[in-house]
Amino acid sequence: MNIFRLAGDMTHLASVLVLLLKIHTIKSCAGVSLKTQELYAIVFATRYLDIFTSFVSVYNTFMKLVFLGSSFSIVWYMRYHKAVHRTYDREQDTFRHWFLVLPCLILALLIHEKFTFLEVLWTFSLYLEAVAILPQLVLLQRTRNIDNLTGQYIFLLGGYRALYILNWIYRYFTEPHFVHWITWIAGLVQTLLYADFFYYYFLSWKNNKKLQLPA
Repeated sequence: MNIFRLAGDMTHLASVLVLLLKIHTIKSCAGVSLKTQELYAIVFATRYLDIFTSFVSVYNTFMKLVFLGSSFSIVWYMRYHKAVHRTYDREQDTFRHWFLVLPCLILALLIHEKFTFLEVLWTFSLYLEAVAILPQLVLLQRTRNIDNLTGQYIFLLGGYRALYILNWIYRYFTEPHFVHWITWIAGLVQTLLYADFFYYYFLSWKNNKKLQLPA
């Protein structure tokens, strides 16, 4: 554990808390893509299957349970909570997210570090997480106007991945034989997808204006 990894974890946790705050207290999921949330639920479900087979630390297990529980609860709220579901913009959130799943699974079967059931699923979760934000970004471009909590959620989500890249760089220079190309490339792709959002987020903050993305 280092400061970049801890900061990344806390930023990721903060992003989830911000989204849950919006959904639970305001009873609204306006501007939030259910497609992205379903993909994240698949990501965590396939990544953390090792929770049943191995124990790293109390911290590690706690964080896994938090992300598993929060991802599925968000999907439940958006699908089945009457007040929240009414605010879901089904007509705009039309990205065919299931078409992302099969290519990621095939890629994981072809390119992995070790051909075991858990390792392939873990690799699949890396590939899927790299592109899971796409439905959310497409939705924001269609709706253009973004409320503060949704903007903060996506900013924190992108920030978590950027901090993880710093964590990998730090570990590369401080730990012998720390080389994980699959993780690095997937994380870099994921971070680059946020570049456009980051630009307009900082622009709106600098000019003290409401965040808007170009159509």
